[in-house]
Amino acid sequence: MSLRIYNTLSRELEEFSPLQPGQVRMYVCGMTVYDFCHIGHARMMMAFDVVQRWLRASDYAVTYVRNITDIDDKIIARAVQRGITIRALTDEVIAAMHEDIGALGIEPPTIEPRATEYVPQMLGIIEKLEQKGLAYRSENGDVNYAVRKFPGYGKLSGKSLDELHAGERVAVLDGKQDPLDFVLWKAAKPTEPADAKWESAYGTGRPGWHIECSAMSCATLGETFDIHGGGADLQFPHHENEIAQSEGANGKPLSRFWVHNGFVRVDNEKMSKSLGNFFTIREVLQKYDAESLRFFLVRTHYRSALNYSDAHLDDARNSLKRLYTALDLVAPADVASIDWTQPYAARFKAAMDEDFGTPEAIAVLFELAGEVNRTKSAETAGLLKALAGSLGLLQGNPRAFLQAGSTLDDAAIQARIAQRAAAKAAKNFAEADRIRQELLEQGIVLKDSPTGTTWAAAQ
Repeated sequence: MSLRIYNTLSRELEEFSPLQPGQVRMYVCGMTVYDFCHIGHARMMMAFDVVQRWLRASDYAVTYVRNITDIDDKIIARAVQRGITIRALTDEVIAAMHEDIGALGIEPPTIEPRATEYVPQMLGIIEKLEQKGLAYRSENGDVNYAVRKFPGYGKLSGKSLDELHAGERVAVLDGKQDPLDFVLWKAAKPTEPADAKWESAYGTGRPGWHIECSAMSCATLGETFDIHGGGADLQFPHHENEIAQSEGANGKPLSRFWVHNGFVRVDNEKMSKSLGNFFTIREVLQKYDAESLRFFLVRTHYRSALNYSDAHLDDARNSLKRLYTALDLVAPADVASIDWTQPYAARFKAAMDEDFGTPEAIAVLFELAGEVNRTKSAETAGLLKALAGSLGLLQGNPRAFLQAGSTLDDAAIQARIAQRAAAKAAKNFAEADRIRQELLEQGIVLKDSPTGTTWAAAQ
């Protein structure tokens, strides 16, 4: 079975084949860096981390570009508020972002362009658009995109211009010829700091948000590439505007596949900074381990809404304990390469090849864990670890993970087991039961057998 991906542009699952055989070029809209990343951001970056991991596992060479927006109204406002330069703020927040997502095992992209490094390319696209009559200068010094002059506008969102226009609540302001028009170049304001301004043929100013991604994607991947990704909230207007700019300037499709991940929700509301209902990655990692958070994010299909709660994270950790318990029971054999014809591996691959179906793939991991528990097969344990590795899971030390919720190390647990055995030998069953209960309260379950007593983490 070949890989199929849901394409937002066609609203269908389509068989994937890259423009250049064996090589995939993918661009994903990254962070606007003015504050810490929250779980909604982590969900987006995790979704495309899984995508790029599976593409590599499928023997594609992947050029993965995830940009950084380091000039924006919110960035300027935060820098002014703190009394520091824009660069000082963005460097600080980027470092924090790398630390937070690195903790989750999210691999760095091949290229991580910063918007401020591509202003000349942005101005080049704006010049092309103006020459083609798709951009115009307004009286206030802005340069705007003339949406109604681009015939394909609305094809990604699936809305006609009339529908979009009917939804507009703002009158024609700021020199726009139409409320749907959007800014390509913003004229500088006297109150803005000097490091928020660039000189151009259009006067002193800075780029609009949408033009930034058009410039960075085309500069790093070419005028047409394979996959463009981002959160579902970017489908309109950001990605719609990217298409209008890039295709309007170059006359070529920007991306063959448009891929969008679903929202994270809290109490049925989208998690966002504007609503104030967000949890930062570092806040969550103060209470939960990084792999449990990763498992929580990965086990739901990337296009589905994800409901955030402590209960769901507790369940994720307990589920990981079940998988790690199997690897703690049987040391996994090294797997040099996965045999995709092996029945479990074939089912895992079929799940992932159907639009990165992580829920079904993870179900295969639990079946494999059950098989390890039954057969004590090192080869089966090795396959479990190798398949999970393609999702960035189960690569840690099993005993360390299982003990993480306990204040006891292995030596202390073994000492308690010996004390319990001595109590049983002395027929002091009340003391033996007390020790068992004490360990259970520490998250340790004892398992008696004719050959002795072993322990496992509570599930």
